[in-house]
Amino acid sequence: MLTASFPASVFGTNCYVIAPGQGEDCVVVDPGIGVVDTLRDALEELKLRPAAVLLTHGHVDHVYSVTPVCGGTVGAYIHSDDRYRLVDPVSSLGPQLIGMFEQQFGKAPTWTEPSDVVEIRDHQTLQLAGMTFEVRHTPGHTEGSVLFGVEDIPDGLPPEAAVTSTVLSGDTLFAGSIGRTDLAGGDGEAMTRSLRDVILPLPDASLVLPGHGPGTTMARERATNPYLQNLQTA
Repeated sequence: MLTASFPASVFGTNCYVIAPGQGEDCVVVDPGIGVVDTLRDALEELKLRPAAVLLTHGHVDHVYSVTPVCGGTVGAYIHSDDRYRLVDPVSSLGPQLIGMFEQQFGKAPTWTEPSDVVEIRDHQTLQLAGMTFEVRHTPGHTEGSVLFGVEDIPDGLPPEAAVTSTVLSGDTLFAGSIGRTDLAGGDGEAMTRSLRDVILPLPDASLVLPGHGPGTTMARERATNPYLQNLQTA
């Protein structure tokens, strides 16, 4: 599985590009703020064609570039509970963040809703770009947060990586941490249930590609992530 990733210029949100191979259709995951040019260059270099955009949740730092990436012909996939966030995610930015945006990009943030939005649900299987993605609903960071599971791993990983599948975890699970629950739509109790019922059962051999920060594995998180250990010993 061909996998490319890079952080957005604001908030460092990880944008992922996943394809069966070079020259194929691909899936873009979480195109955040200021990624359009970098993403275009990556697609041209690898000769990839976007077939879908997957959104792990509706926060502006994960969806800001979804409309130009979709281009009016590609569907944007988001859980139904976060669908409302695509109406105007920019409205969630406070004056300080808007000022930072203007300072970096020379203009105020604007928003146009994508024309083709596909609402997804828990346990749904998506057949996209010749690959299969399983949707798991993980509310807590937002009402409609999800992770996407793929029964494949990025090309070029060394054997000692000892992974057999991939999970795009959004802001539910990070290396050594979890997503915050104190923003609008966050819910600490829902996050605890998501960690216990969805994250903990993932196989140790799962490669975790989070919404921010470095990748990790479930084996490492199960052994070292304090939020998961607290659940295990509760």
